[in-house]
Amino acid sequence: MTHSRRSVLRRGAGLAVAGTAASVAGCTGGGDGGSGGFNAGYAAFFTLNDWANEVAGDRASFEDPVDVGQLGHGWTPDGTLSADVAATDAFVYLDSPEFSWAQDLAATLEDDYDTVAVIDALDGVEDDLLDWDHSHGDEDGHDDHDGEGGNHEGEEGSHDGEEGGHDEQRYDPHVWVDPVLAAEMVETIATGLGEPDPDNADAYADNAAAYADELDAVDAAFESIAENAARDVAVLAGHNSFQYLEARYGFRLHSPVGVSPQNEPTQTEIADTIDLVDSEGMDVVLYDRFQSPRLAESIVENSDATEAVPVTPAGGTTREWNDAGYGYLEQMTEINVPAFERAFGAQ
Repeated sequence: MTHSRRSVLRRGAGLAVAGTAASVAGCTGGGDGGSGGFNAGYAAFFTLNDWANEVAGDRASFEDPVDVGQLGHGWTPDGTLSADVAATDAFVYLDSPEFSWAQDLAATLEDDYDTVAVIDALDGVEDDLLDWDHSHGDEDGHDDHDGEGGNHEGEEGSHDGEEGGHDEQRYDPHVWVDPVLAAEMVETIATGLGEPDPDNADAYADNAAAYADELDAVDAAFESIAENAARDVAVLAGHNSFQYLEARYGFRLHSPVGVSPQNEPTQTEIADTIDLVDSEGMDVVLYDRFQSPRLAESIVENSDATEAVPVTPAGGTTREWNDAGYGYLEQMTEINVPAFERAFGAQ
């Protein structure tokens, strides 16, 4: 499967569905559509939607209910989403408190709508989930691989289910940034579609396997960065959504930002980050494209670095990337891989 096959054509068709999926679903009657197979479904955010469409191929179209420019965690659906999803054939989501709206919707579907296939993409990777340490920093001054924080553009300021005194163990939800675990999640989606639609199960499995080959290339690119890096640390001026990449490839991202969505780094934390940039001879400071670049720009202005470079947690898309037909693979290969190469001096 090549990037040309992944196609602006297919992606354009998926986008066309976005405005009319509810009415189409109502006409097809969900799982009882005229073809006898799947017709349409929803996926909880950008990456899952991209994967679901890749797995479904031309047998179904999935819609992302989250608007371009927003992320699926910390998002609140409108009052019609449950009915819209219930009128389709499948719902792909993550059973994670950071997507509490999707958890609630999945529970409603499982209780009241047995014609909708409810697919948890985390099924099978639970043992690979990493703790989400809510402390601001460890005693050595390193960040603790923070979760959502900073000043998000186009995203709610806090995450549903993250605050409110819950005592249960929290896990970093950004598991999808790891291309190895991503391949397992894509396979889970294929299995989840194939069980209620056995006539197309082999096609779903074949599409997932072809997509996994492309994820192997992403994995190889990050392996190359780790092997050729001039340093084992880079600076991310914002919350760290890349803990799974750190664990997989052995490099480290230092962030001065704490885990709380409302947290602001102290002047000492910023100064320490500037010192790290200079002591490591970094030319590049990374920042999350879905956050403000102001902190990264300030660090660049006050250090020997020369440029603030965006990376993406691939939890959403921008208007520019959407118009260019960027899916998950393109965000990883066209945005993250080159940025990480520069940040770690692996060029």
